[in-house]
Amino acid sequence: MDRTPPSPPPTGRIRRNRDADWNAWPVDDYLAENYRRLHPCDIGVIRHHAAVYRRFPPGSLARTLELGAGPNLYPLMLAGAASRRIDAVEPSAASVRYLREQLDHGIDDSWRPFYALCRSLDPALPAEYAEALRRVRVVRGTADDLAPGAYDLASMNFVAESVTEDFGEFTAVCDAFVRAVRPGGTLLAAFMERMPSYRIGTGPVWPACPVDETALRAVFVPRTTGLRVTRLAKDRTLPEYGDTGVLLLTAERPGTPAPPVQG
Repeated sequence: MDRTPPSPPPTGRIRRNRDADWNAWPVDDYLAENYRRLHPCDIGVIRHHAAVYRRFPPGSLARTLELGAGPNLYPLMLAGAASRRIDAVEPSAASVRYLREQLDHGIDDSWRPFYALCRSLDPALPAEYAEALRRVRVVRGTADDLAPGAYDLASMNFVAESVTEDFGEFTAVCDAFVRAVRPGGTLLAAFMERMPSYRIGTGPVWPACPVDETALRAVFVPRTTGLRVTRLAKDRTLPEYGDTGVLLLTAERPGTPAPPVQG
């Protein structure tokens, strides 16, 4: 599918998270465009994230976070060996409904190759996807609802840059993401590189904040330690969202590591 990325409506006003109706997020169109088959981009993200999760013995993380989980199951699958409890925090009623249906009634067949890849890269994952996802709790909420220091590891994939045109609000979401982990806790994220406001299917234009590695470093260097940013080339098998690739981030929250959170 090829299309010209949309321009924001000509209001002259920067649109923020509250200006979009996230409850009406087009789950079916989003899945059709991005997750009904494995794309090179997915393989790159899964390889990167699996290498982080392999650092942790099975069950050694009491509680982990997937911020803005949306209807994307593979980040939840990846956490299914190391984490004893995975909080999928998501504001959209449509995405929450999809996640709960998948967890309660079994995943769509299109997700099975994703889990096979996850398990090939982390053999500690259970043989069956249902056991990995049994650890997931779907929580209706936003970054504003996160309690500081509640998690051993926090993950965020294609979220902070995809919900606002305001760099200050992007920064605030990232700040809450960092503070959600305990001192010494691990941060794991993926961002669309330089993506402008975008359209899914034939629906409305959703607000986005184009970011590059310089922008990520400006936000995360003052807030983290051990920051590492790598890049995946633009995935030409995906629809044209106006991005130039994917940026992958790992870091730790500064401070003396506390005992693992009891959950």
